[in-house]
Amino acid sequence: MENEGIGKGTARRVPGGKLVTRVYANRALMGGAAADMVSEKINLLLNQQEFVNIIFASAPSQNEFLTFLSEKKTIDWKRVVAFHMDEYIELHENDSRTFASFLNKKIFGPVKFRSVNYINGNAPNIGAECRRYAKLLAEHPLDIVCLGIGENGHLAFNDPHVADFNDPSMVKMVRLDAACRQQQVNDGCFAELGQVPGYAISLTIPALMAGKYIYGVVPGEKKAKAVYNTVHSEIIEKYPSTILRKHDNAILFLDKSSSSLL
Repeated sequence: MENEGIGKGTARRVPGGKLVTRVYANRALMGGAAADMVSEKINLLLNQQEFVNIIFASAPSQNEFLTFLSEKKTIDWKRVVAFHMDEYIELHENDSRTFASFLNKKIFGPVKFRSVNYINGNAPNIGAECRRYAKLLAEHPLDIVCLGIGENGHLAFNDPHVADFNDPSMVKMVRLDAACRQQQVNDGCFAELGQVPGYAISLTIPALMAGKYIYGVVPGEKKAKAVYNTVHSEIIEKYPSTILRKHDNAILFLDKSSSSLL
């Protein structure tokens, strides 16, 4: 890969693709660098348009990034509209393990956005809820997508068995595969596999790819194989994150552990 060099980190463009990886010595440097770049992009866009629409991912991998970003005082957050990319189905709304609860703690609470748009995993009609959220996304074209990559290569909850690069839907109900559910245990979000919900509402691959700018934050040794596949494997649904190589403005922020196989 071509080395571009970026100060304390190392930037490389994936051969034959558009994706750029940026590698840092540890999670703190990685998260700080991602927050710096995202905040710069938010401010640049706010100089060009009235509002900025952003999607945030919910996972411990995002901790450092979200902490640093929420502390940015130069951003006019009241002109930023926030979304999240997935939510468990039938996990009580007050359960601290919902993605809404996670993001409320990390950034939706500390920062005063123009609006925060939640996915309701307890909606009486899941199909109607998917359509409602898809309509919100259509009304607020995405400027920035802040995402992670799962151990199985998923983006949002688009696990390999449900990922569709040409999905006609923007939001859908999905069944979580075993690797995805086990990751929730590995991340410390659930004590055991039996506690992890089997279904969720998720933005689809085309919905995520519709963002003008994509910033992926992917630390940790457990993500090394997924990062390797993202960069080197064939661009197919078996490796959902490989689709990032086709986006015009996608950057992956990695630490030493997650980039160890590159």
